[in-house]
Amino acid sequence: MVDVTDVVEAPAGAVIGRRTGRVRRFLGIPFAEAPVGARRFAGPVPRRRFTEPYDASRHGATSQRVPLSAATTIPEPSVPGDDVLNLSVVAPTDGVSCPVLVWIHGGGFLAGSPASPWYDGRAFARDGIVTVTPGYRLGVDGFAPLDGVPPNLGLRDLLLALDWVRENIAAFGGDPGRVTLAGQSAGGAAVLALLSSPLGGDRFQRAVSVSGGFFEVGADAARDFAGRLGDRLGVPPTRDGFGGLMVEGVQRGVRLLRSEGGDDGPPVLGPVVGDDVLPVPVAEGLAVYGHDVPLLLGATGDEFDGGAPGPRDTAARAAGTRVTDTLFRTACPRAAAARRDAPAGTWLYSFEWPSPVLGGAVHCADIPFFFDVLDAPGTAEALGTRPPADLAAAMHADLAAFVHGGSPAWERATGRRGDPAREYGAPGATPTVDTTGVYDPVVAGSDPTEAR
Repeated sequence: MVDVTDVVEAPAGAVIGRRTGRVRRFLGIPFAEAPVGARRFAGPVPRRRFTEPYDASRHGATSQRVPLSAATTIPEPSVPGDDVLNLSVVAPTDGVSCPVLVWIHGGGFLAGSPASPWYDGRAFARDGIVTVTPGYRLGVDGFAPLDGVPPNLGLRDLLLALDWVRENIAAFGGDPGRVTLAGQSAGGAAVLALLSSPLGGDRFQRAVSVSGGFFEVGADAARDFAGRLGDRLGVPPTRDGFGGLMVEGVQRGVRLLRSEGGDDGPPVLGPVVGDDVLPVPVAEGLAVYGHDVPLLLGATGDEFDGGAPGPRDTAARAAGTRVTDTLFRTACPRAAAARRDAPAGTWLYSFEWPSPVLGGAVHCADIPFFFDVLDAPGTAEALGTRPPADLAAAMHADLAAFVHGGSPAWERATGRRGDPAREYGAPGATPTVDTTGVYDPVVAGSDPTEAR
């Protein structure tokens, strides 16, 4: 198909994108002023209205300068430039008041890219949904608790992106009153954090956490990491110290220091508890806030344990003997238990299809299925040459129906033994199967009263 120019007049100003068939793409639209100079370690500032039409024909700059590791499952391109607080919009050509999916990328709060081809919203556009993929500050710039720096800058960036959506998305065919906030890994953790925040408010009406978790980082531990990083880089762990270094050099230092402690451990930088964004731990906040927001969440069966001996040992998985796996799966019953009294409801799923390449139902393998982009670059390398299209169709249909406002077809979860869940892709099973006990026994820390 031939691309043609597509212009939208939005409150933010005129935006020039491209239309291919029945899909419109507007890439890299700045929603905040570039976080450089004095703004590098300051709260995000809304972008001034464009005085000239903005060219949104290519992906914008990414906060990621250095990938989290030498090889990642998801293609995560780094795009140079200062305007890292930008977002992309993919929409149907004839959409009017469509529901909106705002997708937050993962990467351990240290890396990741909203420009990944795995996040292309063309299948959602086909189903009458507008997809928005925002960027946010990462690592030291987004989450280091430095004196004189507002905490949780990365989360504040996302809140401002949601404000931009509320003010502008109608011009792109979206409904600002029907926004689903979703994300994977660190992105899924950000969803849970914002759902647990008093500042979430009416910025989104539904939530989806894909392999998220309660990844808040203790302020003391984060300061200790920042101190060791400063020693490594030869600067004091302060706003001025890190601010005098290029972002790329800081990210390289983070990657090196993190690798020395084991790449698959808990986050070293991430949301910090104790400010207006995250006043209490996520689990406590979920028991108080966001009860009018339906939540769909789940994890892959093997997460970071693909290829390990007995990766499909359900009892071992649920008992918490696989440490990296339980960083993600424990969040599911814990969130359901915290939201037990939420009238909007909580639903669980588990992705169980074992990639023949990766050796299990591992972290990130479910994303091309949810986005229904099995032909995207990098999928064959991760999923093999014949990933099941019927599974992608079923998973995408469930997610699209949820974004459209429907309730999942299976029963709600409450964090108790035998909670129902949708199980995707178990060998020999149909693409969608309702099961009970996928997350049993209740993992330590989820709800001790239910584990007896």
